[in-house]
Amino acid sequence: MTAGTLTIDWLPVGLLAGAAVGLLATLAMDLPMARLPEGETSPRVAAGTLADVPLDRAPAGVATAAHYGAGVGTGVLFVAGVAAARWLLDASAAVAVAAAAVVLFVLMNWFFSFVVVPVYGQVPDDRVGRVRRDWALSAATYLVVAGLVVGAATAA
Repeated sequence: MTAGTLTIDWLPVGLLAGAAVGLLATLAMDLPMARLPEGETSPRVAAGTLADVPLDRAPAGVATAAHYGAGVGTGVLFVAGVAAARWLLDASAAVAVAAAAVVLFVLMNWFFSFVVVPVYGQVPDDRVGRVRRDWALSAATYLVVAGLVVGAATAA
């Protein structure tokens, strides 16, 4: 793709590449999530929301499916965001990757912190801040890895 143009030709490859980027970034995100005090809470919040059950009874299988499904889908959004940023900004791949990462970081954190957590309403008030912080750190890891993978692929 040439900077400044956007054609439908990139769509099939973009979807597959985005899904692969999302899976890799989600696997990388699992590392800090496993170490942070509330790192593994966010997939359980998603599972609890989907299953309409309290946090301590959120189904593990639903949490895993929600986590990896959202991760793969976010990878597709990230790759699309990079393509859109290149087109809108007529910018280099590095600038487009950075712009997409910043925008997606804000969207990921806003959506989880101010839509999912409040709608679910089952996270104890004394844990909400820690859950949001650990989610932000995990999301940052995701986007750093996604950015590195897409940056390396576009530099090649």
